[in-house]
Amino acid sequence: MEPFATAWAKALTKVLAINGSARMEKGNTAMVLTPFLDGMREAGASVELFYAKLVKAKPCTGEFYCWYEKPGQCYIHDNMQSLYPKLRRAEIVVLATPVYIPLPGEMQNLINRLCPLMEPILKKQNGRTRARFHTGVKISKIVLVSTCGWWEKGNFQTVLRIAKEFAKDASIEFAGAILRPHAFLMTEYKEEARNILEAARQAGYQLVKEGKMSKNLLDVIGQPLISEEELRHRYNNSYERVRGKEKD
Repeated sequence: MEPFATAWAKALTKVLAINGSARMEKGNTAMVLTPFLDGMREAGASVELFYAKLVKAKPCTGEFYCWYEKPGQCYIHDNMQSLYPKLRRAEIVVLATPVYIPLPGEMQNLINRLCPLMEPILKKQNGRTRARFHTGVKISKIVLVSTCGWWEKGNFQTVLRIAKEFAKDASIEFAGAILRPHAFLMTEYKEEARNILEAARQAGYQLVKEGKMSKNLLDVIGQPLISEEELRHRYNNSYERVRGKEKD
C-alpha cells in the first residue's frame, strides 16, 4: 500500500496556467488570473504559473518535424523543451491573455508551439477535421482568462475563438472563459472590483470541484463598470490631449 502523502499528491488536479501579458504580474490580466488560480488551489488543485514573456518561445518554423519526422518532439531547442513535460502532466490548462490584435506575440508563439502535443491522426467530427492529443498528454480541459480595455465583451471574440478552436482541434473540453472588459478601471472602481475578483476566485474553486463555472459568476466578472459612451469619451479625450501636446 502506497503512503498516504503519495496517494494524495497523485489525486491533486494538476493545473498549468500561462499568462501571456507583456506586463506579467503587474498587468490587468494578472489581477483577474490571480484570484481565479487561488480559488483552484483552495479547491485542492496543484497550480503552476508561467509567463509567456519569460518562456520566450521561438516562432514555429512550420517544418512539421513534430508531425512527420518524430511525432511529439519539437526540434527547436529553447525553453519550451522544459515546458512540454509539465504540459503533458497537466489536466487543466489555463490560457490567460490580454486582447491585442489579437494576441501578444509571445503568447501567439507559445500557442503555435503546442503542436507537438497533438497526435498526427485525423478524424472528422461534426463536419470538421480534428486531431487529438498524444496518449501521454493528460490535458482534458482548456480555460480562457482574458482582459481588454474596450467596453463590450464582443472585443473578446477572436481570442475566444482561438481558445475554443484549440480545444476542439485537440478533441478536449473548452471549460469556459473568464472575460473582463475595460479591466483597467478596476483600480478606480475598487468596491466593484472586489466583487469581480471574488467571483473569479469562486469560479476557480467551482471549476475544480464541480468541473464547470456558473453563468452567474461569469456574468459578475464581466459586469460593466461605466457606460459605453463614457468609456469612449475617456479614450477620445486622452487622444485629444496627446494631439494637443504635439501641436504645442
